[in-house]
Amino acid sequence: MPIYAYKCESCGHAKDVLQKVSDAPLTTCPACGADTFRKQLTAAGFQLKGTGWYVTDFRNSGSAATGAAAAGASSSAEASKPSAGDGGAASSATPCGASCACH
Repeated sequence: MPIYAYKCESCGHAKDVLQKVSDAPLTTCPACGADTFRKQLTAAGFQLKGTGWYVTDFRNSGSAATGAAAAGASSSAEASKPSAGDGGAASSATPCGASCACH
C-alpha cells in the first residue's frame, strides 16, 4: 500500500497516511477539522537492488575492475620486494612515510 502525504491548507498540519489506491482521499484535517486537507505531490522513493540495473552493472564499467587489478598488482609488487636490513630505511625512502595509503 502506498503512503500519501497530506497537508491542511488552513492550519498547515501535515501527515503521512498509509492508504489503498482505491481508498477515497481524506478531506477533513485531523488537527483543525477544516475540509482543506489535500494530498501533496511527492516523489516516489524506491531502490534498485540486485543485478541487471544500470546503477549496479554499467555505470562505472571497467573503472572498478581496473582499479582493483592495479591495487592487486601493486600489493604483489610490494610483497616481492626484498626487505631492507634495518626497518627504518624503507620508511625514510618514501616521501610521506610507510604508513601512508599511497605506497
